[in-house]
Amino acid sequence: MSASGPVSGAVAGPARGTEGEHETRSASDTAHGGRWPFWLPVAVLFIGLILTGVLVWISASTYSSNERRLLNLRVKDAAALFSGAFASIQTPLASAAALADATDGDTTKFMQFIGPYTTGKTPTFGSVTLWRLGAGQSGPLATVGAPSELSANPSRAEMFFAHTAATRSRLGVIGLLTQAQPRLGYAFTSPGLTGRYVVYAESRPLPANRRSKFQSSSTFTDLHYALYLGGLQRPEDLLVTDLKTLPMTGQTASDSIPFGSNSFTLIVSARQPLVGSFPQRLPWLIAIVGVLLSIGAALLTLRLIQRRNHAEELAESLEQIADENRRLYSEQRTIAQTLQHALLPEALPKIRGVETGARYEAGVDGVDIGGDWYDLIALDDHRLLLVVGDVSGRGVRAAATMASLRYAIHAYAAQNDPPETILTKLSKLVSVGSTGQLATILCALVDVEAHTLTVTSAGHLPPLLISDGTGTFIQGAVGVPIGVNTGATYTSTAVSTPPAATLLAFTDGLVERRGESIDAGLERLQHAATADHSDLEELLSRLLEELRHDGDDDTAIAGLRWLD
Repeated sequence: MSASGPVSGAVAGPARGTEGEHETRSASDTAHGGRWPFWLPVAVLFIGLILTGVLVWISASTYSSNERRLLNLRVKDAAALFSGAFASIQTPLASAAALADATDGDTTKFMQFIGPYTTGKTPTFGSVTLWRLGAGQSGPLATVGAPSELSANPSRAEMFFAHTAATRSRLGVIGLLTQAQPRLGYAFTSPGLTGRYVVYAESRPLPANRRSKFQSSSTFTDLHYALYLGGLQRPEDLLVTDLKTLPMTGQTASDSIPFGSNSFTLIVSARQPLVGSFPQRLPWLIAIVGVLLSIGAALLTLRLIQRRNHAEELAESLEQIADENRRLYSEQRTIAQTLQHALLPEALPKIRGVETGARYEAGVDGVDIGGDWYDLIALDDHRLLLVVGDVSGRGVRAAATMASLRYAIHAYAAQNDPPETILTKLSKLVSVGSTGQLATILCALVDVEAHTLTVTSAGHLPPLLISDGTGTFIQGAVGVPIGVNTGATYTSTAVSTPPAATLLAFTDGLVERRGESIDAGLERLQHAATADHSDLEELLSRLLEELRHDGDDDTAIAGLRWLD
């Protein structure tokens, strides 16, 4: 940052000259193989791009999953529409077969009954015939409408009718799709008094190119579709479609529609996104905003590094500007504190039935940012995730690691991942071998209404549960710290909490002292936390005041208390 206060001429003159010498020397040092000054901005940019990629992947996966789910629902609706149409085909055939069986093949009554189904503006069938079952038949007993295609091939008709009579449904479907006028044939035999008759009907001719539009029905307004006879999607079995070319491209859904001894296969795809255009474009919006923010963060980091290096070199080279250097240092300290608090939650979630609170205190007065943090994430109206973590080391790298872990936890929590899964995924983001850093993290999944607590630890200290003046540390399986083992697995410990219980999670700065075992610090915390029954905010402030020891370690503490 630039100086804002007055600077005397005696100091300002040498400062300008020295700054020119500094720029020349820095350029010379870099040219002669000095340490490359841009590695940290590149790291910030890389981490930002990784987080952007994760969010883009989550958004794209969510869009694809919702689109697939809606498409499956739509194909079910469309299949139900076709099933209703097929039922209107079966009913008159079954009635006509029962009539023929009851009247012993009275052709006059048959033709009077079935006639209305072959006439009118939209007849159900193009042709209906009555046949007698058995060998040696030479043709139909009666024909209503146009002559049927199957009448020209009595042997094929005999085989088809015999197969239909042997099926359980007694309804047969045959495809006459290679004829000059392609159509479908339906046969129904009655299991009634004689069982000697079969009613055979043929549909009206299908379009020669199989093109037909059902968009007048709201079911198909935003769908492409193709209907096949049988269970295979072969071109020769295609009945009807609205597309010029097949097969369909993009995401599709299919459903089988059983009908008599055969079945139909319906394939659909969406003309436009079923979930809307915004979810489809959201991954691109996230990518653009994420890239811009990553570049901005990298430039800000580069600017901070350059300003700090400039201030340090000025302080080493010129005693005359010591006051100016201290002021710059103070400005950077303010920036560091601002960044530190910016990485912590601005406000804690409000969930009915529980009181929440948290405190953070830096270990040293300097410009380095600490790696301790806390977070409370509301999952729904009765569950929240309490997180306390400690990244090794200090400075921008520790802050960047802390930020990446914190934001990753938010992303995984949004997917409703359990604590053990969250920690396993985090172990893939940090490696002590490549960054020299590791982190201990405690995740506590709190169900306020059920009074249950699920604790998962990655090398972190156990939380303290207080009830009726008694404090107990929740002991469970402790996994390795994040960064030690890529893809490590973790185990959760579930406990029930009594009414009006208080839960405290903290970092080691609250209990650790040099030359003293950690057990002594935990015992000191347990005694101090159960000394009186102050409210949660007073308890957190008092614990920091009483237990905080002069040292260079940061301290973060978060707690919650059930109100009933």
